Amino acid sequence: MNYPVQTQPPATPQRIGQGTAVEQSRAAAEVQAAVVVAQQCPRDIQLAISQMRQSCQQQALAERAFFRYSRGKGTITGPSVHLARELARCWGNVQYGLVELRRDDEYGQSEMQAFAWDVQTNSRTSSTFVVPHRRDTKDGVKDLTDMRDIYENNANNGARRVREAIFAILPPWFVEEAKDICNNTIKRGGGKPLDQRIADAIRLYGTLGVTAEQIEAKLGRPSGKWLEHDVAQLGVIYKSVQRGEVTVEDEFPEPTKEVTADELTASGQ
Repeated sequence: MNYPVQTQPPATPQRIGQGTAVEQSRAAAEVQAAVVVAQQCPRDIQLAISQMRQSCQQQALAERAFFRYSRGKGTITGPSVHLARELARCWGNVQYGLVELRRDDEYGQSEMQAFAWDVQTNSRTSSTFVVPHRRDTKDGVKDLTDMRDIYENNANNGARRVREAIFAILPPWFVEEAKDICNNTIKRGGGKPLDQRIADAIRLYGTLGVTAEQIEAKLGRPSGKWLEHDVAQLGVIYKSVQRGEVTVEDEFPEPTKEVTADELTASGQ
């Protein structure tokens, strides 16, 4: 496909709206104020550690502290953006975010930037990337045209970059201790034995019409081999279904039934 060559830079708007002008001034003032505050009120490292330990001992955070999904024949896991944001809050004097620099509806893509900035030490990292307005589905790649779908697609893709940006500016020892505490919190499971948590999860999903076989297919292992992180992942998915962020059909598609040769013969095919 031949794309048109743009020889002239795009024309810039001749008029800037009042809201845009106010936002530009506010953003500049906010950055300057953040630097001043960080210098006048430097972080208390011992307090940051104490807050991190207290947060990571909470079951609600620990259950969302790690992501886990299957890729090929393996499983990908790691600390989640939820943990990254909480650690940034505990560490203090950290700013982070995701910005849509440009949206191109003609070619169906958005140019995004994720960043994290320690305003006290002036340590900053950022990444610029392109997000296609497409989504992988069980029926193949789907083009996105609805504004909400595009926004959610950009946010989901950007969350991973924001997570990496935050972890890039936080001290590794701080992150590793938080991961260890969250792991121990998950293993304790609020005092419930793992077998009971597994049975509770299967019973809870039964109210949604999801069978144990569907759950086992999603996790890639029988219920007898589920780990603490598997049960925690099921809890996150269940809450997402309740909030309407995902559907049961998307997370637990009906298994494809294999047709035998005798069935094909009986059907006349």
